[in-house]
This record gives sequence, C-alpha cells and structure tokens, in this order.
Amino acid sequence: MTDLEIAAKHQTKPIEEIAKTLGVDKENIEPYGKYRAKITTKYDENPKSELILVTATNPTPYGEGKTTISIGLADGLSRVGKKTCLALREPSLGPVFGIKGGAAGGGYSQVVPMADINLHFNGDLHAVTAANNLLSALIDNHIMQGNALEIEEVIWRRCMDMNDRALRQIEVALGEKNGVPRMDGFDITAASEVMSIFCLATNLKDLKRRLGNIVVGYNKSGGEVYARELKAENAMTILLSDALYPNMVQTLGGTPALIHGGPFANIAHGCNTVIATKTAMTLADYTVTEAGFGADLGAEKFMDIKCRKSNLTPSAVVIVTTARALKYNGGVARENINSENIEGLKAGLCNLEKHIENVQKFGITPVIAINRFTTDTEKELDIIKKAAEKFGATAVVAEAWAKGGAGCEELAKEVIKACENKKTFNFLYSENLSVIEKLEKIASEIYGAGSVVLSDKAKEDLRHIEKSGKYSKFPVCVAKTQYSLSADAKLLGRPEGFALEVKELKIRGGAEFIVAVCGAIMLMPGLSKEPAAIKMTIDENRNIEGLF
Repeated sequence: MTDLEIAAKHQTKPIEEIAKTLGVDKENIEPYGKYRAKITTKYDENPKSELILVTATNPTPYGEGKTTISIGLADGLSRVGKKTCLALREPSLGPVFGIKGGAAGGGYSQVVPMADINLHFNGDLHAVTAANNLLSALIDNHIMQGNALEIEEVIWRRCMDMNDRALRQIEVALGEKNGVPRMDGFDITAASEVMSIFCLATNLKDLKRRLGNIVVGYNKSGGEVYARELKAENAMTILLSDALYPNMVQTLGGTPALIHGGPFANIAHGCNTVIATKTAMTLADYTVTEAGFGADLGAEKFMDIKCRKSNLTPSAVVIVTTARALKYNGGVARENINSENIEGLKAGLCNLEKHIENVQKFGITPVIAINRFTTDTEKELDIIKKAAEKFGATAVVAEAWAKGGAGCEELAKEVIKACENKKTFNFLYSENLSVIEKLEKIASEIYGAGSVVLSDKAKEDLRHIEKSGKYSKFPVCVAKTQYSLSADAKLLGRPEGFALEVKELKIRGGAEFIVAVCGAIMLMPGLSKEPAAIKMTIDENRNIEGLF
C-alpha cells in the first residue's frame, strides 16, 4: 500500500484522547477538526525529559528516512513503556510538490492525518509568509510616503512557501506611483528570518522583541534600519499569535506528536520550535526531535544555535544512515544505488565515520540507526554495522517503514542506554570568538575544510558586522548544500583540505545569528524536471493520490 492508503486505513484516535495520555485537558486544546489541535499548555523553563536528537549522514536527493526513523523511535520508546512525545518540523509545500515529497514519515511509521500535515497544516507557514510580506509592504510604503528613515538599501526579501526559481531575482515598484523601482527577490518561507524567529522565540513577548530587531536595510549613513523603527513588530506578532501555539497530532502507534515550525537546515537552522520542544519535554519523559539533513548541518545548528539560545541539553543523538546513501557517497551513480555494491559501500563509509566524529565533538557518543530499505542485502547491513562499531558507535538495523514501532524497539533500548550513560555536553565554539573564528571552527572541525575564502561581498559584510559591534556574540548559521560535507554538492564521501567559499554574510538581528551563504546554495529552491506535483491526482470525493 502507499503511505496514503496505510494512513487512510488506520483507526486514528480523537485528538482529545491523545492529549489525555500526556495529561493535557480539554481547556488547553483548540481542535482543528477531529484529529489535530493547537495546545496552549504552559511549558517548564527547565523540563526534566530526556531529549533525543535524530540526525543523519549526507543524504541522496531522495532523503534517507530521518523523519520515518524519528517517528518509529518514538513509537518504539512507547512500546517499551516510556512516556514519549515526538517534536518535529512542519512540512514545506516546496519539497512536498518538489522532489522529496511529504515529510510525515512513511510506511507504518507516519504521523497522521498525513495529508493535512503535508498541506497547509493549521495555517502556520501561511502566517509566517504573511508576517514576512507585511514587513515588505511596510518598508516600500515607508519609502513611498517620504522615507523619513532615509532608507537607502533594502535587504529584506519577500517570501512564499513554494519552490519558484523565477522569483529569485525580480524588479519591483515599476510604473507610476508604485514606489522606488529596485531589484528584489523572494526566498522560500522556510529560509526566511521570520521562520527562524518563530522557531527560536520562547513566548509572545520574545517573538515581538525579535521581530522588532530584524534588520530591513541601511540608511544613508550606512547604519542599520530595524523593523521596530517602522513600527512593524506588533502587526507581525498579531499575524503569528495563534500560530505560536504548538500543533498536536499522533503517530500510527498512538504516540503524541507536536509538529511546529519548519526552517530548512541547508539554508536556515533546521529545527522545530523551542516552544514545542520544551512543551513536549514538560509533558513526557522522553522527547524525540530531529534536525534537518546531516550532522554537518541540522545537528551542528541544533547544538550551537538552538541549544545555546534556549538552554537545552541533548541526552542522546541518533545518526540515521542507509546503504544507498553510503554507496552514493562512495561514488555509485544515483540510478544504481539500490543494487548491491560492496566496494561502493565500503568507499562511502568514510562519510559515516566523519558524522560520528562530528557528534562526538559535542561530548556525545551517537547511536547509529541503519534505516533498512527493501533493496538492502544482509551483507551490506552487516558491513555498515561492523564499521559503525569500529568507529566507536553502537549500530542497530531499524525497520520503521515496514514494521513501525515494532521495528525500532531495539533502537529504543539502545537510546535509553545512551540517555542513562550521557556525558557532559559542550558547544563546538565559544560565543566570544569572532564571526570569522566561529566560521573557521565550523569549516575545519565539522566539514574538514582547509581554509575559508570570503568573496569581496562577504569581506564587506564582515567589515560592517565588526564595525557595528552589536553582533559579535551571535552564532554562525552556514547555508550550504546538504549533499556534501563541503559547499560543493559533487564533492562526496569525506573531502578534506578544501576551501569553503563564502559568498556573503547576512545579519539576522531577530533570529540572533549570522548566516554565511556558501557555494551555489539558493535561498529559493527550484522544482525538479519531474516534480511530485505533476504526479498527484484528486477525485470528486477528494481522495488524493501521489502525496507521499
């Protein structure tokens, strides 16, 4: 059966029943139909739950099932008697209609209602889009109405939740009485600063403060112009106020899931909201969350940005890998990765080794989840398992897709052991390092780079950041390809000694980090040659096919 068919046949429980398992009463539930709701439960500032991060090795373009394993692990923990809550990101419509498809898991390891989660889910991403574009409208209106702030350069971009390469660079305000014409463009909503702020804010007051601190451009003297100077933060907060409550749904195994916020990890920080994570940790004894793409992207940002900003400490880390991803990193062509290739697999094991080392740099020994695909052979799985153990980590074959939580019970038991034997967590770098020192630390220790090379634009950006003196303690959020440890998508395996090329450095005053844009990464992705959208159908009874 397809994922949608499996989800449709499942006996989904009313959301009130799911909430009750975590002690959430009806007064703290705002239902969106029968099977999903916003919850208004207050969280503890320092919750006692064990926090488990799920990350991965560098993936193939199809994704390696990190969300599927996260869901299966949560169900596995529930099956072995642990009070568990899942905390995930919301899907973006860009990947849903693009190459990867939906982000609600797969097979017998899904969050449901799957179609609702993948499409519009309670309107959160639309609220983020609207708040972002309200600020754009206020900026252009201010300039048109006399420009009292003397805005000379606008750096704030519009956004939409769709892959649309034609909007990467556009001209705006053409024609008479429409403002001052200039070059502009769109980012995808998941890459917007408003999305990052939404996910890092701790409450409504903090959200408003952060929105006010957005740098929208520069005045004639070269100084920053902030959203608060346009009096934009209150209206933006109003648009986001309802969205700020976490969304509760359930897994096929009946485990509660909070799905909230959706920044990409290759062009933003890649983690769900702090509010949802801490709410889950307040309500459950074990919280399973994930960070996007490999440990070089989402996991590093989870540790150095999310944990640093919200006083969170992970108890355990799971690295998801697959035979096909390791073969891909070993040089096997994408069209051949589902066939046994022992030499290609062995050549790609260096990628797994590097990601294990990366997690260990934070004081954590990871557990390796080998996500089993139907095309995997026992010989391939055995090679990966032995290699992981050689690299200093315990490896478990996980069958979440085929068996749900039952296929992840062994993984759950290993994760519980890791939580019980956790060591002292540490950040990769001190916030007192300069921006360039932080960037060099990430590049050399996490990516394996030999140097960091700044473009002329990046050098100019760095001079402005250093001259301002306001952003010296901000962490660095690297935007780069997810397919390689480097910024070159074709440099697979474990490249070393390469130059990390930085195109520009962007101040995210509200999100409180500096974005380093590297290589050919785009903040507005494009659709593939055959996007998932063209394969979808809906009949007169509103039955959807092709959404997976």
